[in-house]
Amino acid sequence: MRISVKKLAALAFASMAVASANATIIDGRVTAGVGSFVELSVPFSESDPDNTVGNNTFQDNNLYAFNEGQNILLNNDLAADDVGGGAAGTLLAGTVVASHYVFFDPRASRSQEGWVSFDSNILAIMTKTGTMAASDFLLNNNVDYQNPNARGLESGDSAWFSGSTVYVDWKASTPGDYIRILTAYSPSAPIPEPSSLLLIGIGLAGLGFSRKKKGA
Repeated sequence: MRISVKKLAALAFASMAVASANATIIDGRVTAGVGSFVELSVPFSESDPDNTVGNNTFQDNNLYAFNEGQNILLNNDLAADDVGGGAAGTLLAGTVVASHYVFFDPRASRSQEGWVSFDSNILAIMTKTGTMAASDFLLNNNVDYQNPNARGLESGDSAWFSGSTVYVDWKASTPGDYIRILTAYSPSAPIPEPSSLLLIGIGLAGLGFSRKKKGA
């Protein structure tokens, strides 16, 4: 069966899409208080309007998380509210990070404890409005982040991490609690598999051969 170069390239990129379908969020759990853990897949329809977050767009008791930009090289130093042991610090330029959003947006004031784990170790947490705004360049998705000046944790809320797991203990109401988690290089982020690269190489080689033949 003869396959055109166009079809071969399409198969290659389809193979890449399938290979990159793994999530960088591994699991999560609500351990006390209200709700269950829900991992969102961008774009999501759980919010109202769809694919929005930050301005009472969920209004339920669940602990939510979704992946943002993956494996991004920091061109400049980036301040963070917790780089380990609850201490503020800086991620240095040249660090590769994967970004994730975790939040709790109940309709009325509710308390919740839980955790979310990732496929690589956590480097830092952004828990304040300023540090979240400064790290918004890591979004790399089409989610509509509403009410950005109300993000972060309130007094009495806490978030901390150990290894690849972040823990939250918070009480939220309107418009909710929101934090950003930065992990090290994510091995499950979208990257071409060796087989996909080989397939693309074959396709490009075929394309070059075809052009030479036409030009002969």
